[in-house]
Amino acid sequence: MTRWGILSTANINRLVLAGAAGSDQVEIAAVASRDLARAEAYARDHGIPRAYSSYEELLADPALEAIYISLPNSLHVEWAMRALQAGKHVLCEKPLSRHPEQVEALFDAAERAGRYCMEAFMWRHNPQTKRLAELVTDGAIGELRLVRAAFSFPLANPANVRLRSDLDGGALMDIGCYCVSGCRLLAGEPVRVTAQQVVGPSGVDVRFTGTLAFDGPVLAHFDCAVDLPNRSELEAIGSKGSIRVQDPWHCRRPELRLQRGDEVEVIQVEPVDSYRLELENLSAAIRGEAKPLLGRAESVGQARAMEALCRAADTGEAVSL
Repeated sequence: MTRWGILSTANINRLVLAGAAGSDQVEIAAVASRDLARAEAYARDHGIPRAYSSYEELLADPALEAIYISLPNSLHVEWAMRALQAGKHVLCEKPLSRHPEQVEALFDAAERAGRYCMEAFMWRHNPQTKRLAELVTDGAIGELRLVRAAFSFPLANPANVRLRSDLDGGALMDIGCYCVSGCRLLAGEPVRVTAQQVVGPSGVDVRFTGTLAFDGPVLAHFDCAVDLPNRSELEAIGSKGSIRVQDPWHCRRPELRLQRGDEVEVIQVEPVDSYRLELENLSAAIRGEAKPLLGRAESVGQARAMEALCRAADTGEAVSL
C-alpha cells in the first residue's frame, strides 16, 4: 500500500478521497492546510490520521511516499517542484501549466530526484477512454477526419477561484483542458490552432472556442464555458462512421455510440472510479509494478497546445506549433 498526503483542502479532494476509499492499494495518511484548525477538522471529517498547518510540514513527513496537489492552477508548478525536491512522487491536478518550459522543468526535477510526476487527467485512466481510442485506432470509423469536443457548466459565484485571473482561472484552463486532451488523444499533436474567447468581468475567459489542425487530414474543434448549461461531449468522426461519447470526462455513465450509416451500435462499458484508477496507477508505478499512464511527453504536449490556444485567442491570429 502506498501512503499519500493531500496538499490543500480543496473541494476536488472529495472525489480523490472517495477513489482512495475504494482501493486496497492507497492510504491517505495526511492532509495539510495553511490553517491548523481547518486541517484538523478536515482530517477528522474524512478519517485522515495526520493534519499539518503548513504545506512544508506535509512535505517533510518521512512516512509519505506521494503527494496529491489540488491547489489553484497558478500554484501547481511551485508546489509540485517543492514536493519533488522533498523526495515525494507527485500527482498534480490538471492543468500542470500552460507553459511548456515549466512542465519540462518539473519533469527534469522528477528525473533528478528519481521520482514520478503525473498530471491528474483522471478521465484518461477510465476503460471508456481506452475503448474509444482502441476503436478509432482499429479503424471502426474508417479514417479519422474530425474530432469534436465540448465541456461547460454554469458558474454563478464570482468569487470562485476558477474565475480569478491571478490564479490562472478561466474556462479553458479549468475544463477546456479536457477538450484539448481529448482532441490530442485521438488525433495526436496539433500543428496549427485558432481560437476565440469571451472575457468576463474578472478578466478570465468565460467562454472559449478553439480549432486544431493536425499533421494529416484531421481537424478538431471544441468549445468550453462556465456560463452555459451542463454539456459534456466527445465525438470522433471518420470516413465510414462516428463514435460519440455522452459522458467522456466524468465517465459516470460510460457508453459509446458507434454509428455507421443508419446502423447504431451501443457499446456498454463497466463503470469504474477514474480517481481510484489514477491513484492506483501511480501507486503501482511507485512500487515498480507499472508505468505512469501520463508522463513527460503527454504533459508537455498538452501545455504546448494550451499555450498556443491562449496566444491565438489573445491575438486573434492563427498560431503554428
